[in-house]
Amino acid sequence: MNEEREALREAVRGLLEGYPARAGFDAGLWGRLCKEIGVAGLAVPQRFGGAGAGLLEACVVFEELGRGLTPVPMLGAVLAGQALVRSGDEEACARLLPGICAGDLIAAVGFVPPAGDSLSGEVRHVPDVAEADVVILCAGDTLWEVDAAAVSREPEESIDLTRRLGTVRLDGAHARRLGTDSTPTLGDIGCVALSAEQVGAAARALELTLDYVKTRHQFGRPIGSFQVLQHRLAEAHVRLEAARSASWTAAEALVAGAPEASSLASVAKVCCSETLRAVAAEMVQMHGGIAITWEHDAHLYLRRAYACAQLFGSPAQHVERLAAAAGLA
Repeated sequence: MNEEREALREAVRGLLEGYPARAGFDAGLWGRLCKEIGVAGLAVPQRFGGAGAGLLEACVVFEELGRGLTPVPMLGAVLAGQALVRSGDEEACARLLPGICAGDLIAAVGFVPPAGDSLSGEVRHVPDVAEADVVILCAGDTLWEVDAAAVSREPEESIDLTRRLGTVRLDGAHARRLGTDSTPTLGDIGCVALSAEQVGAAARALELTLDYVKTRHQFGRPIGSFQVLQHRLAEAHVRLEAARSASWTAAEALVAGAPEASSLASVAKVCCSETLRAVAAEMVQMHGGIAITWEHDAHLYLRRAYACAQLFGSPAQHVERLAAAAGLA
């Protein structure tokens, strides 16, 4: 973390104060994040309305958004921006990126199996697609811009109450081929962005739990004084720091174009998914009965942990990917 990234972190955290995740999507908040801080265009070249920074800066923002489970369409904005820039399609970049960077266009990105020269079927679990103005699909190594107004899009019910998911039905959809995805893939970028968000969520869940065990008394003293809880909290802290290292290392590898970047993205996805799930579970257990009420946020972190783990491939799928890369499958 350098001085500029620390300033970015403080700016985003300050702006997010007072915007609880349970309030749902706030278009005004998203507009402020984009126009005052430029979060959607951090990794987009300046000639297209972006900040000309990079993925590392975007990951700083993802970590802050993860802390509060902030329901804004940052994931789609960053992935769409990367897809357009990587496509090399200057016309599409000039037409779409300024609006995405300014927060005026909501973008969604989905992943489908290789489809040849046409798209069909449906794409499920696409973040923010029901409200999207721009829909981009990655089919194998091919990128497509789908006419958002001409396809059927339906919101999905999800265990995660703070992230909007939807289904796109593609039969008869008008799609424009943008170009070819490159290595590391757009999916790798998604995994790294998601891992930063998971680190932020796990960090906040641990902070809230530490605060609670210092004030909750049982048998005449704070429950945080009990050794068994201290050991569990220490283990959660160690897991969190390992996850943060995995996320940051993968992000740096992507930026540097390192040959092991794809494998490190999978490592980050597995490590950060498992860490958030473990820390959120400890949060629920140590808060006791209050954690299973609607009024407390503990269940929101646990829901995010389980749902987030399945986006862009489950931990088990990424373990299989790593085994195949190592010649063990």
